[in-house]
Amino acid sequence: MSEVPIYFFSGFMDSGKTSLLSETLINDGFGEDLDSGLIISCEDGDVEYDEKKLDRIHTKVVSIQNREDFTKETLQKLEDAYKPDAVFIEWNGTWETDDLYDNGPDGFKWPKGWMIVQSLATVDANTFEMYLLNMRKMMLQQLQHAEVIIFNRCTKDTKKTKFRGAIKAFNRPAQIVYELENGQIDESPEELPFDLSQDEIEITDADYALWFMDCMDHPEKYDGKIVKFKALVYNPTDGKGKLKPGTMVPGRFAMTCCVEDIQFLGMKCKYKDAASIEHKSWINLTARLKNEFAKEYKGKGPVLYPIEITPAEKPKTQDEELVYFN
Repeated sequence: MSEVPIYFFSGFMDSGKTSLLSETLINDGFGEDLDSGLIISCEDGDVEYDEKKLDRIHTKVVSIQNREDFTKETLQKLEDAYKPDAVFIEWNGTWETDDLYDNGPDGFKWPKGWMIVQSLATVDANTFEMYLLNMRKMMLQQLQHAEVIIFNRCTKDTKKTKFRGAIKAFNRPAQIVYELENGQIDESPEELPFDLSQDEIEITDADYALWFMDCMDHPEKYDGKIVKFKALVYNPTDGKGKLKPGTMVPGRFAMTCCVEDIQFLGMKCKYKDAASIEHKSWINLTARLKNEFAKEYKGKGPVLYPIEITPAEKPKTQDEELVYFN
């Protein structure tokens, strides 16, 4: 049996999944080479498929409305009936996705030969912050496995940098696309809260999380520049977390929207006197940043080389210790 590629589309209801799938197959010509395509729709949205146009590219639409009906047995019946050479799944925005990507014994069992080859998610830019704040778990389920995340219905006022920071906090590899209300891709540069044209950049607590994510995504932009920021140092002297001599990790704890999202955002730092910097101490760091290979990054990434280190006062409250994506 030949492999059957699955193209998986996730996102909340009315986020644009049906429109994206239709445009991909019909307007973008993706479906022209299909001998037998199959769309599995798992929710009823405001937009319906044009089945006449889909017939022209040999693609059928079937519906699975209940999560308990989305089983290997159901999919095998569809395999036998349609013999698809490609499957497009429009997922329900309230259903979990973790088991679909789990290759272990508890993972979802697909029909033989079926496998997810690309995962895309759509997000309505107008409701993203509200859903992330009030329905965080459901939102993460729809976005955390997506390779491409498309923010649609964007305007000139869309907070692209903030959105990217929020996504990268839980789905680092995702490619993020911004689509304007007219359907055009917004290729304008994201606005950053600091001046990249300067050789020396001072990163405030308010800007740290956004700077960190931008630097991890585009370290080449900061290669050779001097950065200054207040940091908490990760530098244990024993145990499994002990670092190699001459290295430490300055960073900050960041929160996306709630306490469950708190994580440490730190960068590799090469410093011959690293052993003299106490674990969990606070410092003011001035360092030159180089974009170079580091095994911790599994490739090139930002590495800090201290120019000046001075003690910093520990923030008075936990809220002041945290940085945010805003």
